[in-house]
Amino acid sequence: MLIDGYDTLLLDLDGVVYLGPRAVSGAAEALAEARRRGVRLAYVTNNASRTPAAIAAHLRELGVPAGWDDVVTSAQAAARVVAERVPPGAKVLVVGGAGLRMAVRGQGLRPVTAAAEEPAAVVQGMWAGLSYGLLAEGALAVRQGALFVAANRDSTMPIGRGEVPGNGAMARVIATATGVEPVYAGKPDPPLHRESMIRTGARRPLVVGDRLDTDIEGARNAGVDGLLVLTGVAKPLDLLTAPPHRRPVYVTEDLSGLSAPYPEVRDGACGGWRARWVDGALRLDGDGSRIDGLRAACDAAWAAAGAGRAEEDAVKPVLARLG
Repeated sequence: MLIDGYDTLLLDLDGVVYLGPRAVSGAAEALAEARRRGVRLAYVTNNASRTPAAIAAHLRELGVPAGWDDVVTSAQAAARVVAERVPPGAKVLVVGGAGLRMAVRGQGLRPVTAAAEEPAAVVQGMWAGLSYGLLAEGALAVRQGALFVAANRDSTMPIGRGEVPGNGAMARVIATATGVEPVYAGKPDPPLHRESMIRTGARRPLVVGDRLDTDIEGARNAGVDGLLVLTGVAKPLDLLTAPPHRRPVYVTEDLSGLSAPYPEVRDGACGGWRARWVDGALRLDGDGSRIDGLRAACDAAWAAAGAGRAEEDAVKPVLARLG
């Protein structure tokens, strides 16, 4: 089974475990089976606004096994980054919500809201109540020499009506006003997966995500294996044209693939499929499961692209073949 080589799953949430208010089909059952096999589950999120307890409660409502200590947020990672660089008990100006304030307190630091209190650091995270006034206080403190840490660099975040500005966009306000770039804590930067491994004691973790630019790149940056599931953002074309730093070790349709044998993929062949280049285009022949065909095509596309990335037009015939 794919999961047998790992002791901990570092799971992204939206697009992997749930899609907005609904659980991904079969996710709860797949995670319960992983836990039955003795694998530790950790839910790793760039969301810095909600507390671990609130996220765990939402997961349990969806039938997913989770306690507050199974959740690791970018707020916790950011707070550790700050705690490692300022004196114990130092004042930290929190430009964010309850999840970020709680994480700062959890590191023995003192949250404040005004630059006049001369904080040692500014930590900024996404929050629906973020105001101009609080951003201005953060900018003033950074100008005074405070360390600047941002929970994550996500430029947008999805809501029911589409994409809205994310934490990275808000961090640019302070960065532009001060000329100081923040230290980022969330995926794909290393601190969040480092925080996850510290909290879980993981020795052989597997990162599971639906995005190449955060989850899989983050796994690469952390030096651990990554599994890409096709229940969220990333689509087959994204995989086929992925650059080296965003290529996963494994690809499955969904979380059920964790408890299934992973086939050998070699020289563009997987299952009953064989992918090869013909006249500058990727061709896929054979028959079998869609996911095995995609694995074969990725192997051939990545081998040909090397340190670069395959051209979209060259791989599109494979997409038509897979339907």
